[in-house]
Formats: sequence, C-alpha cells, structure tokens
Amino acid sequence: MLHVRSIWNGAISFGLVSIPIKLVNATESHSISFRQIHLEDGGRIRYRKFCELEDREVTQDEIGKGYEDADGTIIPITDEDLAQLPIPTARTIEIVAFVPADRIDPLQMDTPYYLSANGVPAAKPYTLLREALKRSQKVAVAKFALRGRERLGMLRVVEDVIAMHGLLWPDEIRPPESVAPDASVTVRDKELDLADALMDTLGEVDLNELHDGYREAVEALIEAKASGEKVPSAPADEPGGKVLDLMAALEKSVRAAKESRGEGTGSETGSETRDRTGAKKGKATGKDTGKEAQAEVTRLRRKTARAAPKEVGGKKSTSTAKKATAKKAAPKKTTAKKTTAKATSAKKTTAKKTPAKKATPRKRSA
Repeated sequence: MLHVRSIWNGAISFGLVSIPIKLVNATESHSISFRQIHLEDGGRIRYRKFCELEDREVTQDEIGKGYEDADGTIIPITDEDLAQLPIPTARTIEIVAFVPADRIDPLQMDTPYYLSANGVPAAKPYTLLREALKRSQKVAVAKFALRGRERLGMLRVVEDVIAMHGLLWPDEIRPPESVAPDASVTVRDKELDLADALMDTLGEVDLNELHDGYREAVEALIEAKASGEKVPSAPADEPGGKVLDLMAALEKSVRAAKESRGEGTGSETGSETRDRTGAKKGKATGKDTGKEAQAEVTRLRRKTARAAPKEVGGKKSTSTAKKATAKKAAPKKTTAKKTTAKATSAKKTTAKKTPAKKATPRKRSA
C-alpha cells in the first residue's frame, strides 16, 4: 500500500472499462539543496511576491495563473477552466494502443509514476489490466492531461503495480544529425577487437551497488564545516593530454580493468616491461604494444570459446609428442657419432705422434 500523497486522481480508460486510480510519484530526489545567502553576514536572501498594480506583497492564496497575450494583456485561467476542457483526457488516462516495449524510444522517456487502484471496486479491473499486460509482454500507450497540458504515457508492470512513464511527443525530440562527428573516421578491426575485450573485462554491474559519490562528498564537506574540522580537499589531477595511440590506450584500459577486479593480466604489458628480478628492461616499442594487445584479445577469446573436441586435441598431442621424441633422439645419435669420430681421430693422432725407435750404432774401439 502506497503511503504517499497522490498528485492526480482520475481513471484509466481501457475500452469500455474504467479503472479509478491515483497517480503518485515513483521517484524522489536525494540531491542536496542550497539557500541563497548574503556573503557579508550570511543572512538568508528571500523573494517577496508583489502585485505591480497595487505595489504590495501578496500571499500564496491570492496568486493564480494567467496567459500573457501578444500585446501584453493577461488572460486569467483557473483550475476549473482547465478541468472543464472538452477533451476525454482531462480526468482520464486514455489507452490508445498496445505495442512491444522496444517500439518506445528511450529518448522519449520522462517522469515515472505509479498508478494505485482508488478504492475496493477498482481492484478487480486494475488486476485484470495488470495481468493482461504481463501476458501480452507489451506496453500500453496512453494520453493524459497533467499540469495544464496533454501528454503521452507508457503503461508497464513493475512487480505487482502498474507504472506509467510520461513520454515526450515525437516532435519534442531533437534530430541527432548535427551532433555526430563531421570528419570521416575509419576504425580498424584490431581496435574493435580490443574495445570488445575491454567491454568483456568490465563485465556487468549491479545497479544497486552504485552510489552518488558527489552527494556523499558534499555531505562530508558540510559536516566538516559544521564541526570546525579540516575541509577535505580533492587529490591533485593527473596530467592529461591527447590520446596519440588508441591501441595503447585501449590496452592499458583492459589491464587497469583487470587489475581493479583482482585479475592477473596474463602477460607483461604497458609502456615499460620488467624482467623476473623486477629490473626495468626499457620501453616497449609500438610493435610490442600491438602484439601484447593482440595477445590479450586472443586470450580473452579463448577463455570464452567452447573447448575443442577431445579427439582433435588427442591427435595434435600425439603428433607433437612424436615430433618432440624425434628431435630429442636425433641429438643423441649425433653425439655418439661425434664421440666415435673423436676416438678414431685420437688413435690416429697417437699413432702418428709415436715414431718407431731407430737402432743406435755402437762405437767401435780403436
């Protein structure tokens, strides 16, 4: 049961079925508001409403609304005048069609509301419309009048409640042609691959875990000033500049995203590489950066791809093993031949170096 004040009472027109409802705001603002003050003494700045004809301040009960004509004439318009307009949407949310949800451009989305059944008799037709929307998996497009103008609305189901999003009229959406880049730019496949890898690394997020960091910082500032403590200061901005190497920037982004999630990068990356002892080896070249980026993309693709059949893997492993065995066996034979050759050479050398003993003639005595 909603315990918030309704901003509009009327009915939903569903063909010949009329469902009494109350319209309540579905969102609330948590932003911090400030007051205008006099800088010299901190006094509040207030606005007083004066009647320019009587030159006196008037109360809120004396204030109405009027339309200013082209010649400056003010034509008074009352709430009763608007309520008696000869249009069906003055007090009714008139459903005009049921369409798939993807037919609604998100740019048209405006303020969201909850529609609450107004009274016990409204419970049955309200539930009927809710269940019909669920089963059809469609949304209802409706017209309604609120705050002095007729609007479009989209009805959908949120849990067990019918919600309505105000929609902008199609002619209120500005065309995007003038916003797109003027220059003709070509994006390479490698850049797209690395952008996909960055998207995969960042992954998904639970929106309930996100919070308003700016509001928290403002609250901390107010609390510090109120208690006379030191005002927190922002950290020094890191020097920025133009992105000269898009591939390098994307590769660093992938690495930073993986590090923030506590995952290893899988290989040395970045503008500097280090050896196993931690010493700097020097700056990587542009070719090294591109190879590392491509290696990271390949690794991420293999991680998400399906495993290959066992038979294929087995054949490749057997073939590789045979090649490795052949390579290992070959050096042994070569070594044996070389050893034998050395031994034979040694024998020949020994035979050549050992000359035969010559007979020494005896001296004859005189």
